Formats: sequence, C-alpha cells, structure tokens
Amino acid sequence: MNWLELTTIEQLDELINDSNNKPILIFKHSTRCGISRFALSGFERSYNINKESLSVYFLDLLKYREVSNAIAEKLKVQHQSPQAIVISKEKVIYSASHSDISAEDIKKAIG
Repeated sequence: MNWLELTTIEQLDELINDSNNKPILIFKHSTRCGISRFALSGFERSYNINKESLSVYFLDLLKYREVSNAIAEKLKVQHQSPQAIVISKEKVIYSASHSDISAEDIKKAIG
C-alpha cells in the first residue's frame, strides 16, 4: 500500500474538500494495539482498489490524536480504532471498525 500520512487538521479539511473530485479513505490505526495491527495487515493483504479510484490516507491516532478527534467531529462518526472511513462529496459513504473493515465493501461503496 502506498499510504499517504494524515497529520494535521488543515490537511483533513483539504481531504474533505478533495473528496468532491475523488473518494478518500482514511485508515485510523493505533500503533500500540495488536487488534489494530491485525486489522491493518488483513486489510492491506485484501486491498485491490485501483489508485485512480481512491486516495488512501493513514492516521496514527496515538501520534495525531487531535486529528482523530477532528475526524469524529467534522464527519459525525464515532471514534473507533482501528477504523476505515471513506468520504465522497464531503460525506461519509463507508465506515467500519475492527474485523468489519473490508476492502470489498469499500470497493462496492465507491462504485
């Protein structure tokens, strides 16, 4: 996976705006949690979405907690870890956490 790192609230605002052009995936990950590591590696193994169809961002939520909080507030999604959120046209079209995170379901959500 060629993750782009999400590190600032300003960048989050840009991503939300950019979702008007192309769907955006944000993967929130806790680097100290075994369950989160398991979910991330399983997701990466099953990921087969064309990079022109979806931009992918990785958030280390321990390092950038304020960005994680802003995601919950701005996108009206309850904080989870691990969590995958897909934004299109500035709205959440997919949100899942833990073992419910599915590359196939994301592929279906973005069409």
